[in-house]
Order: sequence, then C-alpha cells, then structure tokens
Amino acid sequence: MLMPSFPANHARALPFDLFIVAALVSFDVVARLMPHAPNFTPVAASALFAAAVLHRRALAPLVPILGLAVGDRIAGGYDIKIMLVIYASLAWPACAAVLSPTLRAPRMIPLVLVSSSVGFFVTTNFAVWAFSPLYAPNIAGLCKCYVAALPFLRNMVEGDLFWGAVLFGGYWVVRSIRATALPVAAAGRG
Repeated sequence: MLMPSFPANHARALPFDLFIVAALVSFDVVARLMPHAPNFTPVAASALFAAAVLHRRALAPLVPILGLAVGDRIAGGYDIKIMLVIYASLAWPACAAVLSPTLRAPRMIPLVLVSSSVGFFVTTNFAVWAFSPLYAPNIAGLCKCYVAALPFLRNMVEGDLFWGAVLFGGYWVVRSIRATALPVAAAGRG
C-alpha cells in the first residue's frame, strides 16, 4: 500500500507540496548545522519521505539538493567534484522512489534507506579517493579510504533508519490522529 498525502483536493496539492518541500529542506539544514555524529543526518530519509508523500513527486529530489546547498552555503563547502557526488548520492533515494512506486511502499522503506547508505558510502568514498590527495592513487589507497570510512557508514545507516522512523512514523501518527478526528468532527456537525 502506498502512502497517500493529506490533501484530497488536487487544487490544494501544490501548496501542500511546496510546504512539505520547504519544511523538509529547513529540517535538513537545521539538522546538518546542529551538533551531530558525522553522517547522522536526515537528508536521505527526507528525500525518500518527499517521494512518498508529495503529489508532484518530481519535486522530491529538490529536498536533498536544496537542503545540502543551503547547508553548504552556511557552513562552507568543499571540493566541487566531491560535492556533486554527495548531492547525487543523497538525491538517489528520491529519484529511485519517484521512478518506482514499489520503492515507496512502507515495507521497502528500511531497505531503500540502508541501500542508500551503502550507495552513499561506496560513491562518496570513491570520490574522496579519486579527487583528493588524501589517499594514494592505487588499490591500496582506495582500500585505506574505504576502511577509514567504515565508522561513517555505521553512522549513516543508523541515521537514515532513525530519521526515516521519525519522518514516516510521525507522518503515520498524524494521519492516524486525523483519521480518528475527522469522523468525530463530522458527527458533531450532524
């Protein structure tokens, strides 16, 4: 079962979508700027969440890209080639879920988030090895890069699953409250 969004009226869908995009971008920026364990951020989870709840799913990849861009503008950036790989890696959950309704299904959320973490680990550490002088440009250097990044992978998996539970769980709670409140409100008017 896919997760439907709040507005039943299509005319209200665009303002709802823009509100959700702005709220998630703000959430990503604040979470990235506040003290946190490295890679324990909601960016990938918010990207997947956007793809699951927006009526105009094509807006979903904007959430991680804008969140990263604003956060990097405030906190400072780094090598542009590495940044592009990071942006693409964190937009992947939104893009994949936009293209495949199966990936938006509640049973798939943990799997998509863990695969996103692993994909981020593989691609971004390859970019660090390829585009920075930190590691020797050989297989031994690549292996050292991946081994040094293993603690970040754990943080990323834990962060993606935690923030996914917060976003999707919070959404489910709000939907449940609304579902029970609407019949009560309708009965009160009758």
